[in-house]
Amino acid sequence: MVVVLIAAVVIVIFLIFIGIYNSLIRRRNQVKNAWSQIDVQLKRRHDLIPNLVETAKGYMKHESETLKSITEARSKAMGANTIADKSKAESALSGAMSKFFLVVENYPDLKANQNFLAVQEELTSTENKIAFSRQSYNDQVLFFNNKIQMFPSNMVAGMYNFKKEEFFELEDKAERAVPKVDFSS
Repeated sequence: MVVVLIAAVVIVIFLIFIGIYNSLIRRRNQVKNAWSQIDVQLKRRHDLIPNLVETAKGYMKHESETLKSITEARSKAMGANTIADKSKAESALSGAMSKFFLVVENYPDLKANQNFLAVQEELTSTENKIAFSRQSYNDQVLFFNNKIQMFPSNMVAGMYNFKKEEFFELEDKAERAVPKVDFSS
């Protein structure tokens, strides 16, 4: 009778262990899937930027430095490997794009160009998808990191060397700042 009870306890512990391990694998795979969604949108963004720059070149002959900074920021973003590096490079690219769109305001003919408007709309849509994907990814990272740090799953995570994942965070303080609206003029 005691042997059966001990065997039952061992089987229950083993099943709990398997359940915890499988849930850790599921969470890790959800993080990877969420990252792949961001990666798809970042690639789309990187593919759209040359079209936008090429359309603007004809109109913005005196703004070569602005166009060059976008191209350089895009190259750095495409070459980034780690999540932290991608986060930093994508923030720099966002900053370069913001400056670009500020300069575009000085070119009414460019703002009216249908090709430019179409690419700008696609880019805006992609930026929204990136923001949504980043939120989803960070949620999955939070769930995963909580799982590997909470008892009893932290014991299984430690045994199988599960590591915390990095959040995809904004580096640019300007993106975090609340825009100031002034209707006084």
